[in-house]
Amino acid sequence: MQNKRIVIIDDEEILRITLADDLREIGYTVTDFGDPKQAVAMILSEPPDIVITDLKMPGMSGLEVLEDIKKNVPFVKTIVMTAFGSVETAVEAMKLGASDYITKPFQADEVFIRVNNLAQISSLEQTNRRFQEIFQTQFDFGVLVGDSIPMQKVKQQIQMVAKTNSTVLITGETGTGKEMVANVIHYNSERAKKPLVKVSCAILARDVFESELFGHEKGAFTGAIKSRSGRFELAHSGAIYLDDVDDIPLEMQVKLLRVLQEKQVERVGASEPISVDVRVIASTKADLKDLAARGVFREDLYYRLNVFPIHLPPLRQRKEDIWPLIQHFQDEFCNDCRLSMTDGVKAALLDYDWPGNVRELKNIVERLTISSGCSICDESMLPTEILGGRREQAVSQLGEKTLDKIMADMECELLIKALRQSNGSQKDAAALLRIPASTFRTKIAKYRLNK
Repeated sequence: MQNKRIVIIDDEEILRITLADDLREIGYTVTDFGDPKQAVAMILSEPPDIVITDLKMPGMSGLEVLEDIKKNVPFVKTIVMTAFGSVETAVEAMKLGASDYITKPFQADEVFIRVNNLAQISSLEQTNRRFQEIFQTQFDFGVLVGDSIPMQKVKQQIQMVAKTNSTVLITGETGTGKEMVANVIHYNSERAKKPLVKVSCAILARDVFESELFGHEKGAFTGAIKSRSGRFELAHSGAIYLDDVDDIPLEMQVKLLRVLQEKQVERVGASEPISVDVRVIASTKADLKDLAARGVFREDLYYRLNVFPIHLPPLRQRKEDIWPLIQHFQDEFCNDCRLSMTDGVKAALLDYDWPGNVRELKNIVERLTISSGCSICDESMLPTEILGGRREQAVSQLGEKTLDKIMADMECELLIKALRQSNGSQKDAAALLRIPASTFRTKIAKYRLNK
């Protein structure tokens, strides 16, 4: 607590100075004032962590000091000092927002206990504010990278629904960023300071599903040695994110539907329901409407979840976002360097279909950052599945390009790759390709690769 700053305000000089000296001895930084107006001016310009103020002072009362603090710097903790027998005034101060009060005369230890408690609370609240700032930075709309037409639509939908309490159903293939969208929706909503409880429906065992979601009472089943709140209770006043909602067992879907309709949960083994105020954000990689038609997903639950659908397009349908995404991930993995990619690498990344979507691209960028040492990336650093996409692309170009042109493009890329691996040595590059050095020189002149 040594870094905590305290301001003491009291027109009684001996008490004020003595208390200030005592607090300095245990490690606090203390400033004391006999003039409350002067103290308030300083507090508003440079807010301390804790203010200890007397209630009855000439020129400005302690209650007025308290009102100014709570109006302008409400995070500052306050302790009011009052004469013995004036508890009513202290109660009034507490109603105005004072954190604690102490009656005169008092022992130094009494003040130390109160100050230490408030210092701990102040530290926790400061940490919480920092986390909130981090969350707001990490999950603002800027984390949704890409300006393709499909992504513009997604951003518009998120901005429309974030400020509401409506249920959202996020659809899309694996790796398209469904959880990221859920985060952005929650942390840009009015519930942002409340919990976002995440549930992966795909990994919950069927026999614990009900207990995990809705909780249980002590003795409800073997092993239930104490009562436990479910995920919906933990998310009260906030939001719950149900990932892979298509994996919820059919027999549990009717109970989930009841919770969504009645806004109440019933713990396993309980006789009374518990009211919950929870926003639901769900996601699925499957077509719930198709599952409902096949009888493996309740149709009424599908319509209850599908209040505001947001579909995330696969990366292969928004390839113009690949370069902004690569830049974004480079900043994440190495913000003081830039990857330089050969034309062959760029072409391969664009030709690839990205079945793992954005998650796969992120992994590839991390791999290239490590493999290249933040220098030049060539095709030798790409995984075989991406290079295979290049070969398939060459075959698909039949009818669009002549065979000579296709072969020339591939030969050019091989020459570049050999030069990269040989650190620019034409002799070593020729040896890699098992052709005479003179032939190699002829070919690089042909393709103007001398540089």
